[in-house]
Amino acid sequence: MFTPKGGSILITERFEERSLEIEQELLPLRCVRFIREDFKIEDAKEVISEAYKSEAQTKTLILGAKSFTVPAQNALLKILEEPPRNIVFLLLAPNKSTFLPTVRSRLPLSQEISQRQYAPMSLSLRTLDLSGIFAWVKEHEKVKKHEAKELIEHLFYHAAQVEGLALTTSQIEGFDKAFRLIELNARTQSVLVMVLMNFLKETKRVR
Repeated sequence: MFTPKGGSILITERFEERSLEIEQELLPLRCVRFIREDFKIEDAKEVISEAYKSEAQTKTLILGAKSFTVPAQNALLKILEEPPRNIVFLLLAPNKSTFLPTVRSRLPLSQEISQRQYAPMSLSLRTLDLSGIFAWVKEHEKVKKHEAKELIEHLFYHAAQVEGLALTTSQIEGFDKAFRLIELNARTQSVLVMVLMNFLKETKRVR
């Protein structure tokens, strides 16, 4: 049974399904679910309004989304730090990089391990060249923010698990930086090129 106690962040790919399961687990206590594709400032305002409705018993507000905009997270900071009486917050998302450090500092974070299945990737990092980089990036130029994060996760899995590469510190840091840049609404094509150029440089250096 998942018990958020004073509030938590839960990283799970099944955030919508898990929100329903947690709601059932917490019965007879009341839960209010705010499940979105992209959690925006107007959603944050709705949550804050619900949080200030007085409750005699604990009420858990479950916020789940593939992505949370920066303005929405900033709007929630104060109430996450000082929630009203009997109010508990549970935030669900597929990636911990979804949340700003200021949000993560206010709530304990846990992560559920899942056996995610990835489709084969039409890219070889071992034989990567410039034409391969730009062809692959062009193929994914229209992905949305949450899709871009999933693509970067897939690329990390492909590098470490499928191709079995011993990732360098700079390559690992490149993936971490890519998540942060996507959250800041950087151009997806530029972020993907940045990640892949790291592999190109490493490949050329060792030859």
